[in-house]
Amino acid sequence: MKSVLGMLMLTFALVLFSFRPTYTDDDIAYAIRLGNAGELGRYLDSRVDIGLPQKSDTYSKIQAEMIIRDFFSTNGVRNFLVKKWVSNGTSEYCIGVLQTRNGDYRTTLFTKLKGDKQLLQELRFQVDQ
Repeated sequence: MKSVLGMLMLTFALVLFSFRPTYTDDDIAYAIRLGNAGELGRYLDSRVDIGLPQKSDTYSKIQAEMIIRDFFSTNGVRNFLVKKWVSNGTSEYCIGVLQTRNGDYRTTLFTKLKGDKQLLQELRFQVDQ
């Protein structure tokens, strides 16, 4: 009886872990907090809207990662604080503050479900006053 119960519990645990999302909101926030564009690149869609104080445009995944890397290195990321994270099942929206050595930036990001993954569609950094 104990072995049957143990097998049922093991099977149940495996089923629960197999339906885990491929990432968590914390993974994206953590990549931004570290200023790690390479890690953040794992969550970028094939086309991404990037908004910076001096320019905004839609870029390919590779271009977006390079622009984010340049922005992070130029400004020297110190921390990222999530203020609000809202999810409706197929899309998610985050508002936060990116703290850098050059000042704070109000940060917004938008992800959307594509296939079985939530991918970053839009990332904006605005000078926080």
